[in-house]
Amino acid sequence: MASTSSDRLLTMGEVAEWLGTGERFPRRLVAERRIRFVKVGRHVRFPESAVREFIEAQTIEVVDRRGWCA
Repeated sequence: MASTSSDRLLTMGEVAEWLGTGERFPRRLVAERRIRFVKVGRHVRFPESAVREFIEAQTIEVVDRRGWCA
């Protein structure tokens, strides 16, 4: 998914806050190449759309179990 020109770039701290984690987790996502990011010199930034896509990809939908035998 390509980012748009109006896509805001987020800092490591902002991404950590969005995800409700410390900065170590987004750093690990970068190291493991599990999230799209941009290098600006030696700084790492995340397109807002990349964070939304990551969250969406990690979201588990509810399963309707009413039809199952218990």
